[in-house]
Amino acid sequence: MNLHEYQARALLKDAGVPFSEGDVATTAADAAAIARRIGGTVVVKAQVHAGGRGKAGGVKLAKGAEEAETTASRILGMEIKGLVVQKVLVVPAAEIASESYVGLILDRATQKPVFMVSSAGGIDIEEVAAKTPEKITRLAVDPRYGLLPHQALKLALALYTDWAQARAAMKIMHQLYRVFMANGCSLAEINPLATTPDGTVLALDAKMVIDDNELDRRPDLAALRDESAEESSEVTARHASLTFIKLDGNVGCVVNGAGLAMATMDLVKYYGGEPANFLDIGGSSNPEKVVNALRIITADPRVKVILFNIFGGITRTDDVANGIVTATKQFKVGVPIVIRLTGTNEKEAFRILDGAGMSAMNDMDAAVSKAVALAKEAA
Repeated sequence: MNLHEYQARALLKDAGVPFSEGDVATTAADAAAIARRIGGTVVVKAQVHAGGRGKAGGVKLAKGAEEAETTASRILGMEIKGLVVQKVLVVPAAEIASESYVGLILDRATQKPVFMVSSAGGIDIEEVAAKTPEKITRLAVDPRYGLLPHQALKLALALYTDWAQARAAMKIMHQLYRVFMANGCSLAEINPLATTPDGTVLALDAKMVIDDNELDRRPDLAALRDESAEESSEVTARHASLTFIKLDGNVGCVVNGAGLAMATMDLVKYYGGEPANFLDIGGSSNPEKVVNALRIITADPRVKVILFNIFGGITRTDDVANGIVTATKQFKVGVPIVIRLTGTNEKEAFRILDGAGMSAMNDMDAAVSKAVALAKEAA
């Protein structure tokens, strides 16, 4: 679950990370009131779960309350990468002498939290990694011992030669690590971690992603979810107990199990296609899940074909077949459906589909290659 910048700032600020004051507003008048309270020049920042806000015009300076109101009125309601801005964060504009990056991710390869720091902050860390990877210092932390002082010092000295600033950065590393571990984060970053002309180290922006598996035992974090800032199809899928991630291709994929989903998407790309989504109906036998899955996928106008790839175990293939037949009776699918079913109750599933005038196959390669070919014909 992605947090908004203002939510991540609050968690980090509570842990002691030095952020400037600021507040979030949902109306231009509220933004003006915050700017008036802060005084001087402020920054009005769109709060959406998307990168590149500045390039999209979602981050602007405003000289005083009146200009903040005008600026907020322009940003509120604008669309950034398909998401409508409904909140803005108003913070003081800071004089910046230098910008650094400090991030912490959960690295599945090492099974440890890994710090990444760079003196090249203020821009996308992906761009730094691609063009100047030597500017990134990485350090894996053993969670049994936590971030040790000498490790924090190494990271801090990668950013600052001034000892006062390095000590301030060390403290921030420890604070960031504590917040990361306490809240079950998969990512937490401060970008930029800035210095001002008087040498003060100050955090100016934050991003945080909470592992969804953490939310069942942390209702306080789950309450921070802002569904209005998420892809509507993903919200609908979550409410239907489906795992769904929208992608950019045109082959709609319905599978059972994350491993089969990954294998299916790989095979779609192998045959020259592009998956339109990652949709996992899970391991239960519930035809209604299939109906909901088809409703979600067919709502995407880019989908040119729907590929079912079901390996029946706990998931009974006859239930999936019943779900497909029920869906086609309830609404017009509008695109071809290619069905691969194998496993539990396979013969019954084929009989159900045949009775509804549909056919299925049990060869995965054949099904995927057919789906990709149909998508290309329709494109």
